[in-house]
Amino acid sequence: MIAGDVYKMESHSVSNIVQRGGTILKSARSKEFMTPEGRKKAYDNLQALGIEGLIAIGGNGTFTGAMIFGNEYGIPTVGAPGTIDNDLYGTDYTIGFDTAVNTALDAIDRIRDTASSHDRIFFIEVMGRDSGYIAIQSGIAGGAELVMVPEVLTPISQVVETLKQGWSRSKSSSIIIVAEGDEEGSAQEVADKIKVQVDENADIRVTTLGHTQRGGTPSAYDRILASRLGLGALEGLIAGQKNVMAGIINNELVYTPFEDTIRLPKPINEDLLRMVKILSV
Repeated sequence: MIAGDVYKMESHSVSNIVQRGGTILKSARSKEFMTPEGRKKAYDNLQALGIEGLIAIGGNGTFTGAMIFGNEYGIPTVGAPGTIDNDLYGTDYTIGFDTAVNTALDAIDRIRDTASSHDRIFFIEVMGRDSGYIAIQSGIAGGAELVMVPEVLTPISQVVETLKQGWSRSKSSSIIIVAEGDEEGSAQEVADKIKVQVDENADIRVTTLGHTQRGGTPSAYDRILASRLGLGALEGLIAGQKNVMAGIINNELVYTPFEDTIRLPKPINEDLLRMVKILSV
């Protein structure tokens, strides 16, 4: 919008992209848009092009910018939640989350083969600086012995106790999932703390999945979710919605004000946390 780099899209403009990740948009944070001068340039270009409304795809940062822009210039904007962290209030799932979980799960399954054959303890770090959704869902699906997330403190003593209980049941390998924002630190930091408290012969390894979770072919669920939310955002805009995010709650389309989406926390479901404890026994 700031550069005026805009072109009209036709049906053929989106041919053969359903199987590609969101990076097809080539979008990223704009420092210039964070300034009043940058937003003024964007507004002037939209006016010159006759553009009357926007659909913004992203997370908290995107919606914060859209809300400020809408308040300053009255341009109606509807958001579509696109973030692998699934940390936005107002929707059960965000676009990209399911794909990220499945990417992590594929790696966890492969690592478990190695852990089992070599009697190793693996600490696997997944993305989630402020949110443990990827960790908790990939951990449950991957049969992890323990999941460490930013929302709930899991002390090192609890990790040690979990490992010792496993050994008492002749369990020779373990998988522990660590969200990158966990209070005890990164997976490497957690592993280092554990090493000094367990049997010195324990074979402890660390794997950080990193940005592999941010790319790849979208899952079927994500393709359908993106289609539903894209249509919901478009129809909401046409119907007069503004400064709201389109989301899916209990399989129903809902609109949540940007202010609530940005401000209100989205806690992890307690049943998921309880499930990890039950399934790890």
